[in-house]
Amino acid sequence: MNDIVHHYIGYVSLAIEVAGILTMVFGSLLAVYRYFTHQHEEGSTYRTFRHDLGKAILLGLEFLVAGDIIATVTLDPNMDQVLVLGIIVVIRTFLSLSLQVELEGKWPWQKREIGD
Repeated sequence: MNDIVHHYIGYVSLAIEVAGILTMVFGSLLAVYRYFTHQHEEGSTYRTFRHDLGKAILLGLEFLVAGDIIATVTLDPNMDQVLVLGIIVVIRTFLSLSLQVELEGKWPWQKREIGD
């Protein structure tokens, strides 16, 4: 019974990781499509492209980390795997914060200005 549950959890983890990859791929394609087909204000085309691409990457990273957490905690919870997961989460958090600061121009914990 336990092997059956682990087997399906492995598939769930893989499906979530594939969803993350697809999110980044299709989000990137959508960003490119919007870059070439939509009308933007003068000078905002590149900024809009970077924003769309950054959002796709951030969302894809969230899926990938979720899949890694599920796989590590349920399938093979040894100290080496937990350490690797911790490093991955730290790197993803750094990437996420960096992208968010670049996209929004402020730290996530800073208050929004009136009118934003």
